[in-house]
Amino acid sequence: MKQLFILLLLTHSVVKAQQYNNLTIDTVKNKKMLIGYCTREAFQDTAFKVWFDEQYNYYQPDYDVLNKLEAKLDDISITIVMGTWCSDSREQIPSFYKILDELNYSSEKITLICVDRKKKGISDEADNFNIELVPTIIFYRNSDEIGRIIETPAESLEKDMLEILNK
Repeated sequence: MKQLFILLLLTHSVVKAQQYNNLTIDTVKNKKMLIGYCTREAFQDTAFKVWFDEQYNYYQPDYDVLNKLEAKLDDISITIVMGTWCSDSREQIPSFYKILDELNYSSEKITLICVDRKKKGISDEADNFNIELVPTIIFYRNSDEIGRIIETPAESLEKDMLEILNK
């Protein structure tokens, strides 16, 4: 019985692990593309690491705004819908992660969904978010959506984020 339990536990772990960081080929550019639920670690794949790290290191957050944001994140969760094929996603998402890192924001409160050019994931991951442009960063307070940054920020990522969290 104990062996069966261990086997079931291992099988569940393998199945769960396979649900993240899936790769496919972007038929337009014939390059690797992330699809479905992902973790930040997926950006360390050689297909994504250069642009992710370059933009992450380049971005200089506004620390005056970050100081105002710090106390506003306790009950906030975030969903990011992006495309690794999309130039706006390649610019905004590494910068956004840098902001979150500076704020010591827990990665456990982030849901990252990568989509193809039709804004679809592997199955229906992104279907209920009404995504028209990527990236779309959705902020939730206690499970209620309070705002979005769509494609590019109006002012800056951190200023737009502060405006949303002040609601």
